[in-house]
Amino acid sequence: MKELTVEASLQNVLTITEFINEELENAGCPLKARLQIDIAIDEIVSNIAKYAYEDSSGKISVTIDIFSSPPGAEMTFTDSGVPFDPMAVKDPDVTLSSADRDIGGLGIFMVKKTMDEVIYEYKDGCNILTVRKEF
Repeated sequence: MKELTVEASLQNVLTITEFINEELENAGCPLKARLQIDIAIDEIVSNIAKYAYEDSSGKISVTIDIFSSPPGAEMTFTDSGVPFDPMAVKDPDVTLSSADRDIGGLGIFMVKKTMDEVIYEYKDGCNILTVRKEF
């Protein structure tokens, strides 16, 4: 398991993506799965950077664990910002046109649809979001 802790900022989306991609490439992760994971990283880290710490700043820790049977990866995103359970957000009605749909919710919806497992918990003052992707 590898870990990275950085400032929760939009500028660090790329830093976290590169950190995770290095491990995925070393594990032989196919491009399609890596691209799906990259989208999930972007959505998760962007939401933490924009909303977790309100008007202050804070950290985000990311761990990645590669597993071999079945092959895949588990990534955990931890922040000590405002408690927020993204799994409790109602999925958007994607049958509606964008003009008729409420703003927000598409990012976590995409994460839930492209990852094999998404788990949220609030523990010891931290939001902990774990995503798992087999490849």
